[in-house]
Amino acid sequence: MIDWDGVVAIGLALPGVEPGTSYGRPALKLRGKMLAAGGKADDHFVLSALLDEIEMLIETDPDCFFQTPHYQGWPAVLVRYATADPDRIAALIERAWERGATRAQRAARG
Repeated sequence: MIDWDGVVAIGLALPGVEPGTSYGRPALKLRGKMLAAGGKADDHFVLSALLDEIEMLIETDPDCFFQTPHYQGWPAVLVRYATADPDRIAALIERAWERGATRAQRAARG
């Protein structure tokens, strides 16, 4: 299990990630783009992900990952805090970071 504070701690440990807001909710941003944001309800958050990755996540772990009609077709998946594996969430946040990071940021991280 993870909570928003845990998501923030993972994100802020990555170069260039800053706290911000997205549609009025707390968010983590990289170069102005959302990596993660608080959900409409307190039981989940929104995570940036590739469309094909979203399908795989929902198919392999529907108790954790889901989408509402609002997010279908968009590069974001909803994640339930109560069933999320912190290590897996960290890996997914890092993957989202890698997609948006500059070459210099990736090099600085190793």
